[in-house]
Amino acid sequence: MSVAEVIPFPIVKEHDDHVFLAGRPPVGEFLGFVKSMAVDGQSVSQRHLVDVWRTANDHLRRLEKTEAGAADRPKVLPVPEELHADCRRVLSDSVFRRAFQYVPTEIAMVELDRLVVYQKHIDLAHAAKIRAALPAKPTLKEIFGLCLPIGERQNPPVRLMQTAPNNYTFVSPSDDFRFLQAEVLRGEQVNIEAIGPVTGVLGIVLGYGSNLLNVLALEGRLVLGNGSHRAYALREHGVTHVPCIMQKLTRREELELVATTDLQQHPDHFLRSARPPMLKDYFDPALRMIVPVARKNRMVRVSFGIETIDVPAQ
Repeated sequence: MSVAEVIPFPIVKEHDDHVFLAGRPPVGEFLGFVKSMAVDGQSVSQRHLVDVWRTANDHLRRLEKTEAGAADRPKVLPVPEELHADCRRVLSDSVFRRAFQYVPTEIAMVELDRLVVYQKHIDLAHAAKIRAALPAKPTLKEIFGLCLPIGERQNPPVRLMQTAPNNYTFVSPSDDFRFLQAEVLRGEQVNIEAIGPVTGVLGIVLGYGSNLLNVLALEGRLVLGNGSHRAYALREHGVTHVPCIMQKLTRREELELVATTDLQQHPDHFLRSARPPMLKDYFDPALRMIVPVARKNRMVRVSFGIETIDVPAQ
């Protein structure tokens, strides 16, 4: 019996099924996800959840012996010549240059199954939308365009609400919506009608990520950085190798610049364990648990404060 079959969650309309990787420590994180994110997760027996986690963890312990080293030294292949022009277009793009400025990078072909993953759940509805846009047998060029899109793209709409004189709230249906950066601009750089001469503008920049599928190469392993849903959708579609941005880290200290908090705080779990979580685990019936998660929006709230003080000129 697979993990997905052992917990009878209720069926509701406003939800999306997520694949959650069960069995990975810590068990408290698994319990917390189901309790806080699953539809009616508060009513699920904690004892039953622990039993589910323990069964999956037993399977993982077996994999640590039978698949020890499976993530080590994956082969990295050069991009086929037919994609070289597409690669040059990506590498010259201003978004790429800003998003990947900290460590050496290159575009390469990698095997999906051997990628280490830190994202524990995948939104199946989102992955299904990605697959629906793919032809039955996508060409290399079509796969490249999905993995490394450059230029105009259709982003989800964002709603803006001013909730106080110094407070603005932005809401998007995408969990990729985020704070990007703060910028100080000169008056002549902006076209704004103010009640007096403009000497400077402080801009709080919100938006979406670069949307380029990328991996972190460190200590002989490839860790999937961005593009988990596209990687899942392509693998489910039968694609085994994909083009991606490969960020070549030379030491762990560089994780602070390019990695998520989970990878920064627990690098050994992904870089040193005999059998780390891998993309192919999302498809293992003994590890994948289908959890109905209520649909949510991403909200970013921006507040500011102003203080005016007269100080001595000297």
